[in-house]
Amino acid sequence: MTGHPLRIALLAHSTNPRGGVVHALEVGNALATLGHAAVVHAPDAAGHGFFRATICDTVPVVASRLMPGDVLALIETRVADYLRHFADPEHRRFDIFHAQDGISGNAMATLKQRGLIQGFVRTVHHLDSFADLRIAALQRRAVVEADAHVVVSQKWREVLDEEFGLDATVIGNGVDRRRYSQHGHPSDLAFGRSLGLRRGPVFLSIGGIEERKNTVRLLQAFTQVVAFHPDAQLIIAGGSSLLDHDAYQARFASVLTDSDLPAGAVLCIGPVADADMPALYRVADALVFPSIKEGFGLVVLEAMASGLPVVTAAIRPFTDYLDADDVVWCAPDQISSIADAMMVVLEPALAAALVARGHRVAARHDWRRAAEALGSVYQTMGAFTHA
Repeated sequence: MTGHPLRIALLAHSTNPRGGVVHALEVGNALATLGHAAVVHAPDAAGHGFFRATICDTVPVVASRLMPGDVLALIETRVADYLRHFADPEHRRFDIFHAQDGISGNAMATLKQRGLIQGFVRTVHHLDSFADLRIAALQRRAVVEADAHVVVSQKWREVLDEEFGLDATVIGNGVDRRRYSQHGHPSDLAFGRSLGLRRGPVFLSIGGIEERKNTVRLLQAFTQVVAFHPDAQLIIAGGSSLLDHDAYQARFASVLTDSDLPAGAVLCIGPVADADMPALYRVADALVFPSIKEGFGLVVLEAMASGLPVVTAAIRPFTDYLDADDVVWCAPDQISSIADAMMVVLEPALAAALVARGHRVAARHDWRRAAEALGSVYQTMGAFTHA
């Protein structure tokens, strides 16, 4: 990146361990190593700060506590939290404001409307479908009011072009291969025991119990796998989402209760301590990620860097950046297809080939390159200083 170092405000929707937040922190770190003053912001209602130590600076924005369930109220409150923070001119001393989501995008649109900033960049990871037209309008505003647009895969570039007539720059995710590695640690075995892992095989799913993650079909597919591998276990990790998934999670619980799976076969462990994430990948035998909608699918790269073979959905964006032989593909709307893929990925020769290909895929995705590409986007905007 050429030119003088920039002061960059990166804005995420929360301090919780979700893919978009990880993306913001890793980009912030990479920008910092390039010599820029990158600061990641996010509303922090719990007051615990970000889940990960970083090279770049971070600002946990003081946020109001809310009862869960009302998505519109949550969005409006978090936007208001951001606006209170940036009402202080000292908090706006940045050259670039870069929103990573609809909440911060709406906050930046309002600051721009009030003349408090001159413009902002927006990264669109993915767009959701909302029955509430008010939420849908806020999602749209957070996209169209931005002055430059970045997407994490070619699929979403085409969506922004078709739906909004916007030209976005594709900058994919990266992975820290120093952090995520197949080289084991002596503590991995104890970590696996703490989870209740047995002989296995162990399948790992990351993202919590959400409709977008296709968790119910994954569970139904796993019940078929257990018929052939009675000691198999399924770990479902993560799930710190701002959206309301109660109805879907109740459906999952009902399917699990009605199944004849043995005790301990399904381990719903929730959010995992950041320090334990590398070990979580290493104690599994395969990542199963049959998601029906993703921006990129960061966990695929993390699993590949960790030496795990991957099962994922034969849909975009995965087919945009993965070749035919990089993973075992499944049809995410077909339980039998997911189950078949889970069986196939256990074959030793294929698993070894997938691990080797996965390392090559991971090596092509680097956060520093992503940060350098963002620098070019920033330069096309000019230096948007605080008003």
